[in-house]
Amino acid sequence: MTLSLVLLGILFILLSSAVFIVHQQTAILIERFGKFSRIARPGLNFRIPIFEKKVGRVNLKIQQLDVNVETKTEDNVFVKIEVAVQYRVMPTAIFEAFYKLESQEHQIQAFVFDVVRAKVPAIILDDVFSKKDDIAHGVRKELQETMSTFGYEIIKTLVTDIQPNKNVKDAMNEINTAQRLRIAAQEKGEAEKIVRVKQAEAEAEANILHGKGISGQRKAIIEGLSESLVNMQTHMPEIDTEKVMDMILLIQYFDMLRELGSSSNVNTVFIPHSPGNVADMAQQIRETIFSAKHIPDGFEKIYPKKSSSSAASSRADHMRP
Repeated sequence: MTLSLVLLGILFILLSSAVFIVHQQTAILIERFGKFSRIARPGLNFRIPIFEKKVGRVNLKIQQLDVNVETKTEDNVFVKIEVAVQYRVMPTAIFEAFYKLESQEHQIQAFVFDVVRAKVPAIILDDVFSKKDDIAHGVRKELQETMSTFGYEIIKTLVTDIQPNKNVKDAMNEINTAQRLRIAAQEKGEAEKIVRVKQAEAEAEANILHGKGISGQRKAIIEGLSESLVNMQTHMPEIDTEKVMDMILLIQYFDMLRELGSSSNVNTVFIPHSPGNVADMAQQIRETIFSAKHIPDGFEKIYPKKSSSSAASSRADHMRP
């Protein structure tokens, strides 16, 4: 009874060890007396207990290995480059992947180091960033040619990071900052130039309009004086026209003094003088009017142009007490 129980226990153990399950994307290698026998695929599998044993498990999923390489560029700048290698065991070459290569990771790292340190020293630092795809392509090509003989397929290689020395990185940032500040200063100068040009154009147009306004104002004043003199000569022909003109100018003179006195923001300084000088001012105005190319209508009729001698005698008459 005891012997039968022992035999049943041994039989159960042997049967349980003879049956095993292989999961998806996995392969198990079976050896018989130390020699490769077969590959157990995913699903339910059997082996002969004691005579056959499982010697290894191969992962058929895509795997990734990150390799950090430190090298220098053509312009003697040391950089750290991180290369990500995505690979997998080919389903048709499980035997080669398990028996021919002891450590696939060390093998891949060696080839990545070799390719990166062969390509990057021929490229300047600025071009390393723009040519990272070329570096990754070179690594993949070299790895694919070699690793395929060991049963590995290189899916993709990526240059995921490029890190120059910290001092070099700071210098590059300063150069970039200086360039951007220079561009900003140029744009600011152009903007200020445009503003000043527009201001100058506006001031020029304002001065032109101001001059036209003053010209129109003076023309209106002269026309008004001419009309007043014509009306006065018509209604009072016995009054001397020059006296009327002097009276009008004297009224204008007093109006001007009143306007200046009523304003608190005037900075005009008057030299001591007497109202009698208004006659000289009137004579000068008359000479200015008659020396102009265009004389307002009515002025020649009531105020004929005098010769220089008559003008001088007139000034002398006004200067007599």
